[in-house]
Amino acid sequence: MALEARLKSSVWVSAEIKRCEGLFLSAVVLHKGDKERGLVLIKQYVAVKGCKIYTQTRDEADDLVWHQPLDDEFMTEQKADSYIRKQRDFDEDLWVIEVDDIKGQYKPAV
Repeated sequence: MALEARLKSSVWVSAEIKRCEGLFLSAVVLHKGDKERGLVLIKQYVAVKGCKIYTQTRDEADDLVWHQPLDDEFMTEQKADSYIRKQRDFDEDLWVIEVDDIKGQYKPAV
């Protein structure tokens, strides 16, 4: 079995924050997880519409992919924050990023 080089979570998070800045979006780390291998959860806030949640998971080929665990509809910020609290209680290594996206243009990088 070949060893696959994986990007450290802390490096990926830093790069995603920089990517958001390049898109003129405000992005902050709400919770720092394991620097090496913590999964990432992203809360996208779109003014007036609400929030979307993106989480990482692995597909059949063990590649990281993004999905929306609470559907692709917008939700209240309270519902999003409640979900994040539950996930943080379950996985203390989880990173949480919040993206403030006025136009709703954000999609997480792969």
